[in-house]
Amino acid sequence: MGYYVYILASRKDGAMYIGVTNDLVRRIYEHRTKAVAGFASKYNITRLVWFEIYDDPVSAISREKELKKWKRGWKVQLIEAQNPGWDDLYESICN
Repeated sequence: MGYYVYILASRKDGAMYIGVTNDLVRRIYEHRTKAVAGFASKYNITRLVWFEIYDDPVSAISREKELKKWKRGWKVQLIEAQNPGWDDLYESICN
């Protein structure tokens, strides 16, 4: 089982959400269907634009906390290094 740190975006220059989960497909589905009330649902943040996989929850949570402290420009660079078009990666993880 893996642990995932992920970034969602409403659009390229829109709001971002950073989270951590042990089931990425389920968690992104919850965001997309607004199953859980909160920041992401309030601002319609549903596009999975970046994620990393970790072997243990402590490392994943530590990385999530680190990213949340980053300036927006650093997060944009992180996303664009792997996903320059800000494509929604959700379909690619469902296969």
